[in-house]
Amino acid sequence: MSADSDVSPQASYIQHHLVHYNNLGEKQSLIADFSVINYDSIFWAILTGAIAVLVMWLAARRATAGVPGRFQGFVEMLVDMVDQQARSIVPSEATRKFVAPLAMTVFTWVVLMNALDLVPVDLPHVVFHALGFGHEPADPLYYHRILPTADLNIPMGMSLGVLLLMLYYGIKIKSPGGFVKELFTAPFHAHGFAAVCLAPFNFLLNLVEYAAKSVSLGMRLFGNMFAGELIFMLIALLGGAWTGWNVMSVGLGLGHIVAGSIWALFHILIVLLQAFIFMMLTLVYIGQAHEGH
Repeated sequence: MSADSDVSPQASYIQHHLVHYNNLGEKQSLIADFSVINYDSIFWAILTGAIAVLVMWLAARRATAGVPGRFQGFVEMLVDMVDQQARSIVPSEATRKFVAPLAMTVFTWVVLMNALDLVPVDLPHVVFHALGFGHEPADPLYYHRILPTADLNIPMGMSLGVLLLMLYYGIKIKSPGGFVKELFTAPFHAHGFAAVCLAPFNFLLNLVEYAAKSVSLGMRLFGNMFAGELIFMLIALLGGAWTGWNVMSVGLGLGHIVAGSIWALFHILIVLLQAFIFMMLTLVYIGQAHEGH
């Protein structure tokens, strides 16, 4: 008996929905595998990013000096919120000219990507099947995940971008020599021979700090959205247990509707909160690049 025959229908359903449409046609086995390209994650990430840019462009184009409409007022409220957070965290005005729009882009982009989790989990597969794609596992389109932030590669890629900005502003503000010097002289400050002895430990701690910031930033977003996606799949199994007009099926069907509605409403808060946290940590980490130990 093969290993696949031992898997329950429920487990098979969830495993199917956790595989990406990629160049391998199967689930990624390693945490970091640069030979795997998840086309679905890239497509939806680029699409939501383009929508975020389009929304901001439309708001700027339709902006008026008079009484703003609802759309302009909503966008201005978001811009003011992000600008206030940037002013309170990033000390350099020159840096804020770039970082504040970046934070606004990150917030709207992550919100839109996270919001894709509110789309019914089976809808992409239904659409592809209706178009004549993905009826067999051998067809790459048989697999498709719509939520980019539940793909570890997307949040980690964004966090690596934040890491590069941290290093860039650290070098720009402190000068290359000052930045390298701080790597070896902080957080344990000393003089003379003691400074030489502590230099390797300081350097190691700084590397760990940068790595921890990047990993935690990406893993926090990924973990929360991946968990939410799994809960939606578990709720979908309630509806999938329908076998007819009997007490058990009707109860599970009603449970599917009630649980799905409640979790969707609660998940709206998670969608917004995770985007806000990612934006805030981006500002905090870039702001810390201006500070010395």
